[in-house]
Amino acid sequence: MPFPASTEPSAPRARKLTTRSFFARNGVLSEAHPNYEFRPGQLEMAEAIENALREKHHLIVEAGTGTGKTLAYLIPALLSGKRVIVSTGTKNLQEQLYSKDVPFLQSLFDRPLRVCYMKGRANYLCRQKLYNAEREPILTGLDEMRDFQIIREWEQTTQTGDRAELTQIAESSSTWWKLDARSDTCAGQKCAQFERCFITEMHRRAQESDIVIVNHHLFFADLAVRDQPFGAILPDYTAVVFDEAHEIEDVAGQYFGISVSNLQIQELIKDAAASSRRKFFATPELDRALIQLGDRSDEFFRLFPAEGRHGFATHDRFLANHAGIYRELLFALEALSTRLELVEGAIEEIIPLVRRTRLLKQALEFWMEGRDSSFVYWTEARGRGLYLQATPIDVSQILPGRLFEKLDTAILTSATLTVAGDFAFLQQRLGLSNAQTLHVKSAYDYEKQVLLYVPPHLPDPRDSDFTRRAADEIERILEITRGRAFLLFTSYAQMHQVYELLRRRLEYPLLVQGDAPRTALIERFRRTPGAVLFGTSSFWQGVDVQGEQLSCVIIDRLPFAVPSDPVVAARSEDVRSKGGNAFRDYQVPQAALALKQGFGRLIRASSDRGVLVLLDNRIIRFPYGRVFFESLPAYGFSKKLTDVEAFFHA
Repeated sequence: MPFPASTEPSAPRARKLTTRSFFARNGVLSEAHPNYEFRPGQLEMAEAIENALREKHHLIVEAGTGTGKTLAYLIPALLSGKRVIVSTGTKNLQEQLYSKDVPFLQSLFDRPLRVCYMKGRANYLCRQKLYNAEREPILTGLDEMRDFQIIREWEQTTQTGDRAELTQIAESSSTWWKLDARSDTCAGQKCAQFERCFITEMHRRAQESDIVIVNHHLFFADLAVRDQPFGAILPDYTAVVFDEAHEIEDVAGQYFGISVSNLQIQELIKDAAASSRRKFFATPELDRALIQLGDRSDEFFRLFPAEGRHGFATHDRFLANHAGIYRELLFALEALSTRLELVEGAIEEIIPLVRRTRLLKQALEFWMEGRDSSFVYWTEARGRGLYLQATPIDVSQILPGRLFEKLDTAILTSATLTVAGDFAFLQQRLGLSNAQTLHVKSAYDYEKQVLLYVPPHLPDPRDSDFTRRAADEIERILEITRGRAFLLFTSYAQMHQVYELLRRRLEYPLLVQGDAPRTALIERFRRTPGAVLFGTSSFWQGVDVQGEQLSCVIIDRLPFAVPSDPVVAARSEDVRSKGGNAFRDYQVPQAALALKQGFGRLIRASSDRGVLVLLDNRIIRFPYGRVFFESLPAYGFSKKLTDVEAFFHA
């Protein structure tokens, strides 16, 4: 249910409210919560944000776990009188802000808070697709029919059309994929359901709101097209708060880059064929154009590696050998576009189909012929898809002109922004040298609450015997902790190898990433005494399990990015070309921030206690380990397993 919109300017209670009046020892928050705990760091952060919004400057805040950073930025934003975009790292955090934090803050104000959230179009139902599906045979199998019935009944009561409300169907539901509101087939204002469209309503709410909660993917999708005519997705704004701001470089790189895949072409063919039959403009000539495009696409994409991620720097040689196949694919795309434009009548489906065809052709031409030296070109085979990618090597050359110089205020916050106590790495990577900075220490007593254990006797992680020896060490640790652990790995292969070695040796319930949706696994972990969860990168951040249920986090190795990865390799070479040391100046700081994220899963409340384990003893054997230690909180530290036993028996 959206919060009520008001046509009057935002105004708090009759008495003058300031940020300090909320966060002071006897302030508004202490009155609302009998157990409210005054946190000096939270007040310091909130007042710094209040000042940044008022004085119109950028601010970077590393807020240690337990600071209460969400309220520390929401309250100054609400009091600022400005439209502020709040961009979060995940949709889950979006939903938490909107369904938990905003209702609490609403109880502190006498007037309606003008707040809404926006997600990507694939998160919303398309009413027109739903109504079409009642008349057309697009569903296959009993599961799709069952899900369709659930969605059809839900559509009659939902006010948002948000997929998150549909807890009865699986995240991987193929029915939803056939009914969502992605723009690929959207007819816009020509659609019969435009006025009732959930996307239309989302935009209306955003235009009426002071605070618009989005996620980083939607924010940068908007930023990438904002300069195009009618390209903007978000309403105009003067300030933005980035929560989990350590993710900005990677997400921005995705949306200022180019991607074209065989799956995009296959979906275009399928959608064009379905539309032509539904709207009765199918012809033998159009069918032949679609078949030709499919054949030329298959022939072209077979020329690239069928596994993994690979850099691509051989454009000239490729074109010398395969120019004919490439040109035939371009011709097939152009032929389809021309054939669609010849359809008589202003059929609403034609416009998005033509647009998609042209965009695919432009993306393919950029990837094959542009050769912009500021991009790294690479290919990735993933499932049935073959993706041609072009990613900006240095987003610090893009973000100032596209974002920071156009904004009055950007607030960047996270628990992991500094390397060895310094913001320089983040500022350099994002091109944000003129921002003010603030480091707010965690409210937790890490020296008493946490023991960091590094076993010195294990071999180097690059040694062939490491996996077996690491599994033995994990077994000994879990006997002490009685399960209750996250095992976090830097690769799927390593995770599965260790799991196979341990699954018959451990008596604890084992949960493995991929066996169920991420949220379901986390909830199952919370409910299952002694559970052990095996996970990779998606479990390194954004997971909050409080209490004894999570008493140990074990990380297999220092999370260095794979040096041969095409994007990592290109960015490393860029650092070297500017006179830097790629390992010291890029790979180590990046890994230090990732390690902080993984270790941050353990302590989520002042009453939590537990052990962090790093099985990679390079942190104590090599000089660069000092950077990792200086980036982490002041944990208790030991190289003895007996100290782990003593910690749990204390």
